[in-house]
Amino acid sequence: MNVASSIKKAGQFFSFEFFPPKEKKVWDNFMGKAERLADLKPLFASVTYGAGGSSHENSLDACEAIKKELGVEILAHLTCVGASENSIDDFISRLKNVGVSDILALGGDGRSDDVDSGSRFLRAADLVEYVENNFSDMGIAVAGYPSGHPDAPTIAQDIHYHCAKLSQGAEFTITQLFFDNRQYFDYVDRVEAMGFNQPVIPGVLPIQSLGSLRRIMSLCGASIPGDLYCGVEKAFKEGGDEAVMEFGFNFARNQIAGLLENGAPGVHIYTLNRAAMCERLIGSLKSDGYFA
Repeated sequence: MNVASSIKKAGQFFSFEFFPPKEKKVWDNFMGKAERLADLKPLFASVTYGAGGSSHENSLDACEAIKKELGVEILAHLTCVGASENSIDDFISRLKNVGVSDILALGGDGRSDDVDSGSRFLRAADLVEYVENNFSDMGIAVAGYPSGHPDAPTIAQDIHYHCAKLSQGAEFTITQLFFDNRQYFDYVDRVEAMGFNQPVIPGVLPIQSLGSLRRIMSLCGASIPGDLYCGVEKAFKEGGDEAVMEFGFNFARNQIAGLLENGAPGVHIYTLNRAAMCERLIGSLKSDGYFA
C-alpha cells in the first residue's frame, strides 16, 4: 500500500520530514533521531532531495534506512527542473529497488549535476505527468503554497498552477509551512472550488530557535505574522533559545490542534532533524485525544 492509499484509510495522522545529512560522520546521530521519531508511529516520513550528486545518494540511503531499518513508509522528494528523463528514470528505479513507492514531485531550482538545456521538465506539473505516464505504480504527491509560490504573480495564478499538477495525476498535497491557519483553510477552499478534492496536508514548522526561524523564512519565502515574530523575539530577549523553544511548542501545539479540529486530515511536521520538540508535541496532542 502506498502513502496516498494510507492517507485515504487513516483517521487523524501525523507525518515527519527529514533531510539526509551531507556528511556520513553524522549519520549515526541522524539515524538516532529518526529512530526516536519512528517510535511515535508516523503514517509516513518524507525525505528531502538536494542539489548535487552526493546529496542524491544520501537521500537514497536515508530512504532505504528509514524504510527498512525503522519500518516507516517513505515519501521521497524529487526535483525536476533541468533534469533529463534518464536521470528521473534512474532515481525512481532505484527508489523502487529499496521498496519506496511514493514521490513528492517538485520543480526545484535546477540541478547543478544534471542540467539539460533541452529538458522537458520546466515545472512540477511536467514531472507529475511524466511519472503518471511512465511509472503508474508510483504514488505522487505535490507541494502547495498557502501564501502563494514566490514565483507566482498572484495567488490565483498559483492556484491555477497547482491545479494543473492535480489534473495530471497528483494524489495529495503537502503544503509549505505557514503560521496562520486561515491561510490553509482558504487555500483548501480555493482548490476545491476549482473542482479538486485530493487531500491537502498542512505542513507545520515548530519554532525551535530564533536563528533557525530566520534562516528558514529567508529560504522558503513564507510569511510570518508580525505579532508572532515579535513574540519570538521577546521570548529570545527574556530567556534565549530555551524560552523560544517553549514559545514555539505552545504555538505549534495550538496550531496543530486548530487544524485538526477544523477538518485537516493530518499534519506534516518539519522536524529539522530534531526529535525532542516533536516527541513532546505528539505526546501532548495524543494525551488530549488527537491522533486516536
